[in-house]
Amino acid sequence: MLTTISNRDGVVMELRHLEVFLAIAEEGTLTAAGERLHLVQSGVSSTLRALESELGAPLFTRTARRAVLTDAGLALLPEARATLAAADRARQAVAETLAEIRGPLVVGTMTPLRVIDLPRLLARFQAAYPQVTVSIRAFPNGSAGLIRALTDGMLDVAFVSVTTPPPAGVELRDLARLPMRLILPPGHPYAYAPDVSLAELSEDRWIESPPGFGNRAITDEAFARASLQRSITLETADVTMMPAYVRAGLGVALVPGFVPLDGVRVQRLRDEELCWTMSLATATARSGRRVVRAFCEAVANEMRLVTQQDHP
Repeated sequence: MLTTISNRDGVVMELRHLEVFLAIAEEGTLTAAGERLHLVQSGVSSTLRALESELGAPLFTRTARRAVLTDAGLALLPEARATLAAADRARQAVAETLAEIRGPLVVGTMTPLRVIDLPRLLARFQAAYPQVTVSIRAFPNGSAGLIRALTDGMLDVAFVSVTTPPPAGVELRDLARLPMRLILPPGHPYAYAPDVSLAELSEDRWIESPPGFGNRAITDEAFARASLQRSITLETADVTMMPAYVRAGLGVALVPGFVPLDGVRVQRLRDEELCWTMSLATATARSGRRVVRAFCEAVANEMRLVTQQDHP
């Protein structure tokens, strides 16, 4: 560890010199400073003389009872404190990199989570950090519930899909952006039209996720922008089930691009380009925890792997 500092005039000081100087200034006597630093008084005196010699100025005036700071000592005092504090932060930063990452990590997730291979991510994370205990939680009210759980301190991180800025205390890192796809039953009147508008489908029955889910918010906002209303006749928290309900003729739906489609007609939505975004949300109050930072990095690595697989 570097224990000396030098200024542009070539004056070289050791950190222990500044520690002794600060102890004398704060304790008031060389004897008390020695007791604080576990040094004999002669050692304190010799260290002080060496520092004064290096700086070319006396730092204390000694009275019968105390060591009183000179003008030079008063000028050095804040600089000594700042230097020693910086050295302590440097030691802590290095020590933190050497310490083992451990502790609990509570991860909130949407259901389902198809964009990222969560089991693979967790397996790799646990292999890299075996002392971390990971808990996975899902909430029936979707991303809105996950965000509230973050702000309430119930979660450390969460995979979410939101359409509005997060509340204070929550940070978002976008991970993926996929188009929303309009799906119709094969026998729908607009199934084979060149395209279709929301207005033309506003009288249809709609299949949706419950309020609080990201894809539900996207569709709600699109209808609100168009000043339209729709009839929602079926709600399901499992967005991957929507194509089956559409295929059965129970309604139409807008689904994120990760949802597998089978037996339905994918139709182009006129004058609208709706996108679904998945983000990693972190609670600001806990984003400094090493385990949280490590998990965020693991997610970033996993998403890079996904991108490489999609674009070899």
